[in-house]
Amino acid sequence: MTELWQLGAGQIIYAIQNRKASSREVVESHLERIGEINPALNAITVVLEETALDAADLADKNTAKGAPSPLCGIPITIKENQDVAGSATTLGLTPLKNAIATSDSPHIAALRQAGAIPIARTNMPEFGMRWHTTNGIYGPTLNPRDQNLTPGGSSGGEAAAIASGMSPLGIGNDGAGSLRWPAQCCGITALKPSHGRIPVASYEPNSPIPFAFQLLGVHGPMARHVEDLELALAHMCSTTSSDPWHLPAPVHQQGRKSDKTIGIVTNLEMDQGIEDALARAADMLRDAGYQVDEVELPSLQRASEIYTQIMDRYGRLTPEPQRAPVGVISAEYDQFWAAFNDPWKAAAGEATHDPMMERGMI
Repeated sequence: MTELWQLGAGQIIYAIQNRKASSREVVESHLERIGEINPALNAITVVLEETALDAADLADKNTAKGAPSPLCGIPITIKENQDVAGSATTLGLTPLKNAIATSDSPHIAALRQAGAIPIARTNMPEFGMRWHTTNGIYGPTLNPRDQNLTPGGSSGGEAAAIASGMSPLGIGNDGAGSLRWPAQCCGITALKPSHGRIPVASYEPNSPIPFAFQLLGVHGPMARHVEDLELALAHMCSTTSSDPWHLPAPVHQQGRKSDKTIGIVTNLEMDQGIEDALARAADMLRDAGYQVDEVELPSLQRASEIYTQIMDRYGRLTPEPQRAPVGVISAEYDQFWAAFNDPWKAAAGEATHDPMMERGMI
C-alpha cells in the first residue's frame, strides 16, 4: 500500500480533489515521516506542526464547500534563508536563530495563497555559501541515499527532506548551483528559474542584500517529480514592488512549440550514461514539436572567472573581507573562507567591467 508521504505534489492534489484523502491526513503523514526519519538525517530544522494542522483543517473545510484552493493544502518545506511568518530566517547563523519573520517572502505568500501549507524549515550552510550542508546551529545534514556522501548545498536540507519523503515539495534557492547540485546529490529534481521571474525580497525592507546576490541568486522549487516543479513555479511568480528585478511574466507562453528553440550542449565531457540520457531527452523534445539544436557553450573557464570577480567585488557589504567573530560561524565555514578568499581575489583573466560605464553613459 502506498503511503501518503510517498506521493508527489500533483498526486496529492488529485487525491484530495477526489476525496481519497484529506489535507489533514496528508500533513499528518508527512509530520509522522519527519518524526521517524529526521533524527537520522538532520534535514529539517524546525517543524511547524500546529500552524500546519490548523491550515490543513481550513483547507479541508474549503474543499468540502466545493471551493478548494489550487494546491489543495499540500505540505511544503522551506529553506532557512526565506521568510516564513512566525519562523526564524537564520541563514544558518547562530546570531539569527531568533530572527522571527513577521511576514512571508513574496513567493512564499503566493504559494500559501494558492493553498500550500508550510510544515517545516530546512537546513543550510551559513549564508548559503558552501557545497555541503552544515552550520553552527544545527550541524550537518546527511544524504538519505548514502550517509557517506554529501547531500550537497546550499539547499541540502531541502534535497534530503524531499528525497526521504519528509516533503513532497520544497523551496530552495540558487546562485552557483545551490538547487541543482543538492538535487543531483540526493536524486531529486530542481529548477533554477530565470533571473527576475520569482521576486527575491526580505520581510525587513532595510535589510541590505549585496549586489552580486541580487544579480545571481534566484528562488526555485525542488521535488521528486518533474511535473511538480512546473506546478510550484506557476504559483511562485507573484506580483510585488519590493524587488526591482522582478518581472511577473506568464509561466505558459503563447505560440507554437516549433517556434521555440532548445539548445542541447555537445562540447562537454560527460559520463556515457548522461550523454545517452541527454540524447533521449532531445529526441523526446523533437517528437513533442520543439526545435532542438546542438550548441557549444562558450568558455566555461572565462565564465568562472567572471562569476568569481562579480562575487569578490559585489558579494560583500564592505570593501575588504571581514572575518566573523568566534561563535558566529562554524569551523567548516571558516575553513571554506580561508581556502577560497585568495583565489577569488586573484581570479585570472581580464577584469569584469560594464561597457556603458567605460563609455561614460552611466
